[in-house]
Amino acid sequence: MANTRTVTVINGDGIGPEVSAATIRVLEALKVPLEFEFKDAGTEVVAKFNTNLPDETVEAVLRSGVALKGPTGTVVGRGLPSANVGLRKRLDLYSSLRPVKSVPNVKTRYENVDLVVVRENTEDLYAGLEHIVVPGVVEAIKVITEKASTRIARFAFEYAKKNGRKRVSAVHKANIMKLSDGLFLDCCRKVSREYPEITFDDVIIDNLCMQLVKDPTRFDVMVMENLYGDIVSDLCAGMVGGLGMVPGANIGERTAVFEAVHGTAPDIAGKGIANPTALMMSAVMMLEWLDLKEEAQRMANAIQKVYGGESKVRTGDLGGSATTAEFTNAIIAAL
Repeated sequence: MANTRTVTVINGDGIGPEVSAATIRVLEALKVPLEFEFKDAGTEVVAKFNTNLPDETVEAVLRSGVALKGPTGTVVGRGLPSANVGLRKRLDLYSSLRPVKSVPNVKTRYENVDLVVVRENTEDLYAGLEHIVVPGVVEAIKVITEKASTRIARFAFEYAKKNGRKRVSAVHKANIMKLSDGLFLDCCRKVSREYPEITFDDVIIDNLCMQLVKDPTRFDVMVMENLYGDIVSDLCAGMVGGLGMVPGANIGERTAVFEAVHGTAPDIAGKGIANPTALMMSAVMMLEWLDLKEEAQRMANAIQKVYGGESKVRTGDLGGSATTAEFTNAIIAAL
């Protein structure tokens, strides 16, 4: 196939291999000029590699420049550092991009949600810089830099400009963390002056959470530090049906990883009933990033058709009885 691009596929843990296989079936049905190279990451490969993020996986993504990734597990409170965090650090995937939009016929408490969470991905408390000072006392280090804050602010404004968005809101806690969050907010304000056509405001993180659950339609693009972004992006996902209904991307200067942001769901792994929608939506974002816009639109339209029409094909998490394969067949038929 002429001009074929290699995509590194990281199946991940739990239901990861199932949703990855389903998504690749759709991409192959689209006849996209892509070939897939499979690499390992996650808790299930630790015994084989003595790490949850093998060097060969990172090197493969560096070569291909793009990866499609299923969910990977992280043990709570002990064990190895997160493979997700490690991948973002080693590839300098500085921007986490999470569009959150209502899906037709998926009933939630909210309607017409259309938000974008832009999350700085490389520093802040989420970077996991912590140590024991003395037994019983742990110190976690929050690092905020002008470089990273300016870079993520510019990413948010560029995204808004390219996608016809009207407002960018900087999210912070600068009333308390006057130096760290104050630096982040100051960088956002400086960048905003370069985009006079886009409305800029700022909102304190706790107030944002209250305002979101009151009326999510008042926000558009929200840019924030790493830990706030992790929490707010999941909160927003809950407004449209959960993490199984939203895509995610981690984007750097030359490399991008598109992933399902939900968990590994070990309770249903191997049963063939997982919902692959999130990873399929992430694949749409990947096609757009690869400038395969026609194919991206066809895949997006097929997902919308299955959810928006009279189709009753739904997986168990949405009250249906369709298997992963049956849902995937419906998407392929809708192409």
